Amino acid sequence: MFCARHMMVTYVRGHFKNVSGSLVFDPENPGQSSAEVTIDGGTIWTGQPQRDAHLRSADFLDVENHPRITFAGNRVEVAGARDYTLTGALTIRGVSREVELKVNYLGQWRTPWWEEKDGKWIDKGPKVRAGFVAKTKINRHDFGVSWNDVVDKGGVVVGNTIDITIDADAILDEHNEAAR
Repeated sequence: MFCARHMMVTYVRGHFKNVSGSLVFDPENPGQSSAEVTIDGGTIWTGQPQRDAHLRSADFLDVENHPRITFAGNRVEVAGARDYTLTGALTIRGVSREVELKVNYLGQWRTPWWEEKDGKWIDKGPKVRAGFVAKTKINRHDFGVSWNDVVDKGGVVVGNTIDITIDADAILDEHNEAAR
């Protein structure tokens, strides 16, 4: 027997396409790290245009009034050789809450770097890149996102917990010796 009471049918995954930020990170002294990120909320993409438009609406992200999602964190706990907890303020819809990101440092590599100028591609590399994966969970109600609907047999359209995974590729700013 299948009981759908307070149950979602499946996970919906979304991505933001316009994300920028800065990161201060020294693998020899990770406790002094910090990160600031700005996300263009209007670039949410789930692969379904009507759902994306609804997510941009006042029912969810309300990008007309709050176009940016931000995170600023500077409290770091070392949790392992390459694992950290970064605590900071996440702001969605103008509401800020403290969140903890579980961060895994993937390492650093020298990679090619090409930039376009006047229609021509110019080799500006190589550049040093650092890779990170961070995860957290938030309750959407903490940020004023409370819209929901009931589906057939008593399930709900939107769950309360949002899983967030961040894949970050930071490029060393050789002028400031900090990754961005």
